[in-house]
Amino acid sequence: MRKIARVDSNQKQIVEQLRRLGVTVLHTHQLKNCFDILVGHEGKNYAFEIKDGSKPKSARKLTEGEQKFFDGWLGQVDKVESIEDICRIIGIKMI
Repeated sequence: MRKIARVDSNQKQIVEQLRRLGVTVLHTHQLKNCFDILVGHEGKNYAFEIKDGSKPKSARKLTEGEQKFFDGWLGQVDKVESIEDICRIIGIKMI
């Protein structure tokens, strides 16, 4: 049986901020060895793995399963640490 997926402490805040900016967000962190959120903005989809930038660098590394996903995925997937990272990638300005 799979354990409950861990969620980085900043994920909830990032998702709330994205939704306030009018971006749609789907949680995918429950899927094993996958990214954390799927974001929709202006007809495009973006896959993001969220890491907590306040943690030591060693704690922000992708797990072995996440790394395999990143290496094998043929679409865009990004590792981010903040709302600013996501806004830069999807091309929106913070309010």
